Amino acid sequence: MTELGAALARRLTALAGADVTVEGLRRLTAGASRETWSFSAVGPGGRRRLALRRDQPGADRPAGMAREAAVIAAAARAGVRVPPLVDSGTDTATVGSPYLVTEHVDGETLGPRLLREDRYAAARAGLAAELGRTLARVHAIPVADVPGLEAADPVESLRATYDALDEPLPAVEIALRRLDRERPDAVGEAVVHGDFRLGNLMIDEGGLRAVLDWEMVHRGDPREDLGWLCVKCWRFGRELPVAGLGTVDELLDGYAEVAGVRPDPAAVHWWRVHRTVWWALGCREMAGRHLDGTTPSVELAAIGRRVAEQEHDLLLALDVPDTADRPAAEAPRPDLPGRPSATDLVEAVAGFLRDDVMTVDDERLAYLARVATGVLDGVGRELRLGPDHERRHRERLAGLGYRDQADLARAIRSGAVDDTDPALLAAVRADVTDKLAVTNPRYAALPGR
Repeated sequence: MTELGAALARRLTALAGADVTVEGLRRLTAGASRETWSFSAVGPGGRRRLALRRDQPGADRPAGMAREAAVIAAAARAGVRVPPLVDSGTDTATVGSPYLVTEHVDGETLGPRLLREDRYAAARAGLAAELGRTLARVHAIPVADVPGLEAADPVESLRATYDALDEPLPAVEIALRRLDRERPDAVGEAVVHGDFRLGNLMIDEGGLRAVLDWEMVHRGDPREDLGWLCVKCWRFGRELPVAGLGTVDELLDGYAEVAGVRPDPAAVHWWRVHRTVWWALGCREMAGRHLDGTTPSVELAAIGRRVAEQEHDLLLALDVPDTADRPAAEAPRPDLPGRPSATDLVEAVAGFLRDDVMTVDDERLAYLARVATGVLDGVGRELRLGPDHERRHRERLAGLGYRDQADLARAIRSGAVDDTDPALLAAVRADVTDKLAVTNPRYAALPGR
């Protein structure tokens, strides 16, 4: 038995007052910030399928884990479907880091499967409304039942996160000005799940089974959860605006059935824009943990390249249309150092990962190999297209009268350039389109806005 398995067995034995053994412990692929493990506990009452969720050892967040355990218990009392809580703790001596253990819940979390497989067709038909009803129940949880919930000004918190990254992103500057200028009327604060989307919802053929992953819970505007559910990247290529499942009217009608009030669609859209910015910055923050050596990870490095996807979605949400597809010139093949070139080598390593590593009988290793293959494919596109993209980028900046991207970002923030100026929007859109052609060229063709 592994060290973690032995630690779990000791803890469960102490809780049961009788010997408990742990079998089938395996780490699941989901979770870039916390680890998720599945296992079976075998004891006097028979076999129980359980799940462990813990902080990555060395990156302990005891207050956050305690808050997550408290909100799961409070949600269950409020009628929200959650995995039954078995145990939780913040003492790192128990299983190596703060943790919680829940009962296993059968079902599927992966968005692409839920949206495409025929066996979930009946569940999909009414799921947008059911998610609205569920969020109304989440927002009815008494704030006082979850001690330590944090709250922040939604625009200023984004700006503080963005400034800490120290990476100028003109699309984000434009969005921050719009968000500040067009804030919706305030409503009463509620318990906000913070990450309510496909991937954090356990669903089976009959519908929603459980709401998972409460680590982002906080106090705030309840419409935030509704807007996050409408962010384009969580539709997984489907056109329907609510998680690829249904319409905004279906979502809000379901919410009103339980809450008694129907949220303003314009405010929900404002939160969709806000959370698209939030996710762009979140992707860059996670990549930063790899770049500064805190958590070396090909998965975190790959997530950093998803910023371009969010910039693309952000501009669509702000009604800045995509530009026409313009083929970019590939860089000439270098004479030195000859063949194999850097592009050849990248393609060779990607092929090795695709053909030899992705096929191994190790779920997480195969998953990371898929991630690494995608990273190398992007590196190859950057080697081929990057020089021409950089030339065009510099020409656009010069046309607007700015030295570099940081200079342009400062001008947007200060108001020296109008954030609705068509020339500015066209230049920013063209830059984002070129970035996306490197990081994920298929993403720009996905339906929906």
